[in-house]
Amino acid sequence: MTRALIIVDVQNDFCEGGTLAVQGGAQVAADISDHIDEQAGSYDYIVATQDWHIDPGAHFSEAPDFVGSWPIHCVADTKGSDFHHDLDTESIDAVFRKGQFEAAYSGFEGVKAPDDEVPTGEQKLGGAAESDDDPMTLDDWLRDHEVDEVAVAGLATDYCVRATALDALQAGYAVTLLTGLTKGVHAERTDGVLDELESAGVELAR
Repeated sequence: MTRALIIVDVQNDFCEGGTLAVQGGAQVAADISDHIDEQAGSYDYIVATQDWHIDPGAHFSEAPDFVGSWPIHCVADTKGSDFHHDLDTESIDAVFRKGQFEAAYSGFEGVKAPDDEVPTGEQKLGGAAESDDDPMTLDDWLRDHEVDEVAVAGLATDYCVRATALDALQAGYAVTLLTGLTKGVHAERTDGVLDELESAGVELAR
């Protein structure tokens, strides 16, 4: 089995101090970094996703319902869209950006970011940047690297993590959700989401 860790949206706007903060988001960033340190040998690849909004229409609202509409967040090329400083980016092999012109919750809706735009310490990501005419999706990248099993962590459990895990299942990957490395927006919804994911075939693990 070739295994990848997918880190979902651990960005400043989703952590404390951000415009759409998830309580405990900064701790998730730090805990994922610790997990990478301790379990690096468990993964053949590590990838990450970013919310990357330019003009996502009704996804942004001045009167959000926090279900389908939200305060302005993760605007492209702003501090809010950057990865949280407690997330170790040096081990990340590729980054996928989603939601430029519409709402996008799943990392499988994202396309690969140009390598020279992504902060990853001293490690250079992937190969040559893809052209805008032929963007590489997360699924493309995983298949090119012969990945068949993914573990998912990040923010937030009840939205982008959920959607990414379900799309990974739909695409045919064996999926594990690292429940100790994710937090939800709505605490009362998160337990039901975990039950939904487990029923769908996602393995839940700490």
